[in-house]
Amino acid sequence: MLNKLITGTVVSLLMSGAAFAEKTLTFGMQDNEVSNVYQGALAFKEELEKASGGEMTVNLFPSSSLGDFKAMVAQVQAGELDMVMTGYPDMSYIIPELKLVGAPYVVDSFDHLQEIVAGPWGQDMATKMNEANIHLLDVWYYGTRQTTSNRAINSLDDMAGLRLRTPNVPFLIAYAENTGATPAPVAFAEVYLALQTNQVDAEENPLPTIEAMKFYEVQSHIAMTNHFIASGAIQIGTSTWDNLSDEEKGWVQAAVAKGGEVSDSLTFEAEAKLVDTFKERGLTITEPDTTPFRAAMKPYYDELEGEFGAGAIAKVRGE
Repeated sequence: MLNKLITGTVVSLLMSGAAFAEKTLTFGMQDNEVSNVYQGALAFKEELEKASGGEMTVNLFPSSSLGDFKAMVAQVQAGELDMVMTGYPDMSYIIPELKLVGAPYVVDSFDHLQEIVAGPWGQDMATKMNEANIHLLDVWYYGTRQTTSNRAINSLDDMAGLRLRTPNVPFLIAYAENTGATPAPVAFAEVYLALQTNQVDAEENPLPTIEAMKFYEVQSHIAMTNHFIASGAIQIGTSTWDNLSDEEKGWVQAAVAKGGEVSDSLTFEAEAKLVDTFKERGLTITEPDTTPFRAAMKPYYDELEGEFGAGAIAKVRGE
C-alpha cells in the first residue's frame, strides 16, 4: 500500500511538473476569425505546439477582444500581453520614422518590404522597437491597396477632382491630395453607404477588403494603383522574449515564419483570383502607369524629409 502511495505521489508530481513547464503565450489582434492573418495565427499555434513537443502553446485573442491595436501594444509593453499584430507603419505613433515606409509608392512590393525590414534601415527600426520594449518577429502580407471608382482611372489625370474616401491616416490622405483627388475621410463602417449615395466617388483598399465589404456592388471600376503595400507586424514583448531560452526562441521564430507562409499564400491567392472574379461581375479593371503617381508624391516626400532628413526616402528604399 505504501509503495503504491509513493508511486502515485511521484506520478502526480511529475504530471504537475510537466503541466507547470508548459509555456502559454497570449497573442492579440484586431482581425477576426475569417481573416487570412488569423488563419496564419492558427498555423503559428499548431507549428509552435508541434515544434516544441507540446512544451509551448499560444492563446489567440482576435477581433480586438483585448482592445484596439494601441491598447494591445501598451499591454505588450507592460508585459500583460505577450504578442500583438499591428500594421508595420502603424507603429509610427511610437517610432515616427516608420511614417517613411507608409508613404505611398515608397515600397514597390511585399518582397521589397521584406528586403527593407531585413536591411540596414529595417534593423535600425527593430532596434528602436526593442528600446520601446517590443521585439519584431516577422512581417506578414496584408494586401496591396487599389483604387475603386465609378469612372475609369487610366492615368493620373483621371484622379483630378475625384472625391476619394480614405481612412483618417496621414499617408493615405496624402495619396489622395497629391494625385489630384479630394480626400474624404469616412468611417470604415459607413463607406458602402457613402459610395451608394454618391457622398464619395471612390475608395481605396486591398482587393480582399473590397470583396468582403461588397464595395464592388456600388463601384464600377477598379484601378490597380498599387499605392500601398499593407502588412502585419508580428511583435512580442521584450520581457517575454528575453525570458525564453534560445531553444524556445527558435521554436517561436520558426512557427511565426510558418504562420506567415500560410497567411501570405492565402492573401496572394485571393488577390489573383479576385481580379478575374471582379471582371466576371462586370467591373472594369484598369492598370494605369504608376510612375506619374509616384512622381506626384514628391511634395509629401519632401515634407517627410523635412522631418527625417534629406535622402530619408532613398535610404528606406535601399537606393
